[in-house]
Amino acid sequence: MALVGAGVGAWALYDRLQGNITRDDAVIAELERHEKERPLPSKQGALNILLVGSDTRAGQGNGQYGAARGQRSDTVILLHLAADRRSATAMSIPRDLMVEIPSCRRADGESAPARTAQFNDAYSYGGTACTIRTVERLTRIRVDHHMVVDFQGFKRMVDAVDGVRICLKQPMDDKDAHVRLPAGEHTLNGEQSLGFVRARKSLGNGSDTDRMERQQQFLGALVAKVQSNGVLLNPGKLYPLLDAATSSLTTDPSIASLIDLYDLVRSMRNIPTKEVRFLTVPREAYAGDPNRDQLVEPAASELFTLLREDEPVRIAPRPSDSASPAPSASPTGTGPAAPSAPSTPSGTPGVRSTPVPDPTFSGNSAARSACE
Repeated sequence: MALVGAGVGAWALYDRLQGNITRDDAVIAELERHEKERPLPSKQGALNILLVGSDTRAGQGNGQYGAARGQRSDTVILLHLAADRRSATAMSIPRDLMVEIPSCRRADGESAPARTAQFNDAYSYGGTACTIRTVERLTRIRVDHHMVVDFQGFKRMVDAVDGVRICLKQPMDDKDAHVRLPAGEHTLNGEQSLGFVRARKSLGNGSDTDRMERQQQFLGALVAKVQSNGVLLNPGKLYPLLDAATSSLTTDPSIASLIDLYDLVRSMRNIPTKEVRFLTVPREAYAGDPNRDQLVEPAASELFTLLREDEPVRIAPRPSDSASPAPSASPTGTGPAAPSAPSTPSGTPGVRSTPVPDPTFSGNSAARSACE
């Protein structure tokens, strides 16, 4: 009888988690309409997952963060999982990056015309499908899966792992972000964490560059916390995290099954934190408006090619600083910083005396503590 009760209880837990996930069938249908224009699938075994942090005010609890017209994406990250699952690269795409947005179908069924606009506008015009098509046009990287998480889901995930440790080099007082903290080390709960990653004007120089670097530092600390606590191997710890993650998750049907989603997470559990890399697409001030961004070439294309071909991405650690932007070789702190090239014997036919080094990009890994 006890065994039957345990089985019923386990099924109830599974059914709850499965019921939490929202299937995004409409997005897949829309992408299928444009299949001919999409890049080829990834190298066998490699996966590219578009992570979208939605700042929707719809849904329980989200309205407290102020009014916002329409749908907007607060954060967009392209996560590349290497085919051998020995590394992962998370590339942030700035909201203010000027890109070519294709003609996209809006929620009302009408089509918005193709245009050059800020990247964030793709989500406003045509939701997730338009954002995916814009990313694929920009990078020529096939997006295999997508996940959309709102404010409440993010907060619950942080609370499920008992908070995340960060360090502030200056006090933080941001009424819009609903957080007030003195300088120093803190273990942030979900509400404080949301304020930390969303704050823009109260820390550093107020730029989106600073904000993205804080988001990357925070996500690295979250990854390290999950791995150090053995969450992925402990059902008692894993269930609250899965419940939190799935409760506000919208994803494509191919990973909307709890079993498929769990298998995906399990495949990542052995990636060393030093091989979980965070960086931002190389960009600089836009020629037409210094308050907007444009790609730095050829650095951006080199990065996209590495991800597309499932080749290693080298990063040069930037100083971890929640209060000020990290110095780097590029105008916005995200361009490539090429290492000095080793010399080789000259005079060999067809061989350069100084080979071109692999590009190195400014970023951090999950192994680097936010308090270093």
